[in-house]
Amino acid sequence: MSLYGVMRTGVSGMNAQSSRLSTVADNIANASTNGYKRASTEFASMLINSGSGEYTSGGVTTRLRYNISEQGNLAYTTSVTDLGIAGNGFMIVTDGNGTPFLTRAGAFIPDGAGNLVNAAGFYLMGYDLADGMPAPVAGGISGLSRVNITASQLQATPSTLGVFAANLPSTEAVVPAGSRPSDNVAGSSYSAKSSLVTYDSLGKEVVLDIYLSKTADNTWEIAVYNKADAATGTNSFPYSSGPLTPPATLNFDPTSGKLTTASVNALTIAIPGGASLNLDLKGMVQLATDYRVLDATVNGNAPSPVDRIEIDTDGTLYTIYESGARVATFKIPLADVPSPDNLTALPGNVFMPSTDSGAVQVAFSTSGGMGSIVSGALESSTVDLASELTAMIESQRGYTANSKVFQTGSELLDVLVNLKR
Repeated sequence: MSLYGVMRTGVSGMNAQSSRLSTVADNIANASTNGYKRASTEFASMLINSGSGEYTSGGVTTRLRYNISEQGNLAYTTSVTDLGIAGNGFMIVTDGNGTPFLTRAGAFIPDGAGNLVNAAGFYLMGYDLADGMPAPVAGGISGLSRVNITASQLQATPSTLGVFAANLPSTEAVVPAGSRPSDNVAGSSYSAKSSLVTYDSLGKEVVLDIYLSKTADNTWEIAVYNKADAATGTNSFPYSSGPLTPPATLNFDPTSGKLTTASVNALTIAIPGGASLNLDLKGMVQLATDYRVLDATVNGNAPSPVDRIEIDTDGTLYTIYESGARVATFKIPLADVPSPDNLTALPGNVFMPSTDSGAVQVAFSTSGGMGSIVSGALESSTVDLASELTAMIESQRGYTANSKVFQTGSELLDVLVNLKR
């Protein structure tokens, strides 16, 4: 056995314990850092083939690991822009240069431009819903932009989609031809009427008068007018302009009371000064009871200051206006890799994929194996101070013991050198 080998083994042991102390120091320093994942130093022996009559010491090598897949406790806060993740996945963020990273540090606040940025200066990325609901790009971040919560200030959104569902009384009398709403003559009669509030391109309210008239057994006519064109007095007819869309016929199955497959189930209505409204009628039924509106919802909003925002568990960010309008503005996706613990950890509690971690896959929250986004919560550090202090004492003792090995080898080498004296 070489005395030099003993000394090198002692040095190897001291280096290993020093690395472990470094990870312990980092863990203790980040015990209160949101989204921090505990680091650990794993030891592996280094053995040298020895002869049958002697032993040649080797040493120890270390490998740094981050327990990235370990879920930290969720601590609830009062800020809706604080985001935690319950389950698998990471939020996608970028630095000032647009370089993408993964993180679970979700303490986001709006900067001067309204972009959500966390404590480390990374911007939250999401899909802008201005052009409709996107499909996530599974293998990349194409189509993502910075999540901004002030871009919708005083923005008017025209109505484009709506749902109208009601029960039409099967016992209602037939309205005579020539005096129905579609005829638009004075004294026109009808079976039922409802009004819907829609918005034009400037956010002005446009009220639609919807008339429903029974024309035969299991057959109804629907006609839609602009309320602003109604005649003054007790009866709205005649309107100064005709129907906003050609009157349509609803046909009901006499057995189920639901629309037949051949019946009209939607209307395309040209909103004056606005866009075309697609009004879904699939929920219309004809049953033996009074006229009753079952659903009447239309999108769009009038110009109004933003009151607050809400973020749903599926990652949808809603802008709530003072007028009460609720508009989905962004969709926040999550990303994951096959082996999260092999991600490359970088400053700022962010990670990048590596060869060992596998490729990034992107999906929406609560789908594709992803966890759910929790608004108003932050993921705590996974550091356990008691365990770290114990590891510190163990490393201190191990470092001292290895230094004794080195010291003993040095003393024996001195004895060997002085044998000639």
